[in-house]
Amino acid sequence: MISILRSCLAPALLACATLFVAPGIASARENLDKLVSIEVLDGGPTQNGRYMGALRLRLAEGWKTYWRAPGDAGIPPQFNWQGSRNVADLRITWPTPEVFLTSGMRTIGYHDELVLPIEITPKTPGQPIRIKGRMELGLCKDVCIPSELRFDHRADLAAGRHPAIAAALAARPYTAVEAQVRGVTCHLSPTPYGMKVSARISMPSAGGEEYAVIEGGAALVATETKSWREGRELVAEAELLPASNGPVAVDRSALRFTVLGKSHAVDIRGCTSG
Repeated sequence: MISILRSCLAPALLACATLFVAPGIASARENLDKLVSIEVLDGGPTQNGRYMGALRLRLAEGWKTYWRAPGDAGIPPQFNWQGSRNVADLRITWPTPEVFLTSGMRTIGYHDELVLPIEITPKTPGQPIRIKGRMELGLCKDVCIPSELRFDHRADLAAGRHPAIAAALAARPYTAVEAQVRGVTCHLSPTPYGMKVSARISMPSAGGEEYAVIEGGAALVATETKSWREGRELVAEAELLPASNGPVAVDRSALRFTVLGKSHAVDIRGCTSG
């Protein structure tokens, strides 16, 4: 729970604290098994010699959980893969999330069901793979519950294509090329506590009201992104703060921009000086 609390963005600490102490949290925690379940899905070998699996979460009606960048007062999920075997590397693909507006706070996440595809590179191809670990996450309805789910699964290396994994992969945001992004420039300016990023994303509209999210990488925490349209450009601004004590060093190539629109979402990596 302590690690999750530390993950709340600085401007949203009070909101997070309010959610955690809300009446009814104790009774909700007692019924955690009724609120969420987790299982590991098998998707079989891929054409590039890797293995495709997924974590599937099923949520009780009315409950939601959060995307990797949860918004104003959400709880970012964290993973621990200790106990896994024959895993050299793994990559999670996040399906496009929804934007929720609750009590004036904007959060980003999922409801009903979340399937997280995981592409695993085995240390020794053809040998058994064990997917074991835990997922720390927030579950929210009228109260928010910091929760931990554990999983332990021996992969079926002969499994075929799983429709739920295929659907989750198809629901990923577009790449910059697919969305016809023409370029991204970033202006950096120091603030009392970190670094302000002002980005101009040259791209066609993603449909309706567009909401941008800036991520700074593991060593940096971003405040809520403000975004608006100026003609053919989407302007996005956020402050990057250090995740721990120390100076703020921003690598433009490591910045990540996600644009969530009505018709589609876009995942953009890096920017140039501007």
